[in-house]
Amino acid sequence: MHKWLWISALVFAVDQVTKWAIFLGMEYHGMIPVLPFFSIVHVHNTGAAFSFLADAGGWQRWFFLGIGIGASAFILHLLRRHQDEALMSVGLTLILGGALGNVFDRVWHGFVVDFLYFHYQTYAFPAFNVADSAITVGAGLLIWDSLRRKPA
Repeated sequence: MHKWLWISALVFAVDQVTKWAIFLGMEYHGMIPVLPFFSIVHVHNTGAAFSFLADAGGWQRWFFLGIGIGASAFILHLLRRHQDEALMSVGLTLILGGALGNVFDRVWHGFVVDFLYFHYQTYAFPAFNVADSAITVGAGLLIWDSLRRKPA
């Protein structure tokens, strides 16, 4: 199992370094246009994906923290059982690294730092971060792995 955990550690490290660069280097709610459809921003998300429950009054911090810790423990269990399956293991470790990155933010700040912002004219995708990207790619790999398996 340990042969896969370096992926989680790398995701966690890149996530935290990029978030700290934004946190320390940009004003809150600041925006740096990079491309006509992409900007670097500095926003704080007290909710989950797409700011779900962001305005819930504070209890959601502990709720999402518990979910993140529980999911991380379950992922470690799955990784232990499927460590010989490369695609599944990579997917699980990407999700684990992302989950731990966001859990760390919730413990340290009480919110998650988001900074990648895609937009076009009046359309915009909610800002996200490296951890969110790793979780999404990891989930995609798990779906791909399950679809390519032959039924038993």
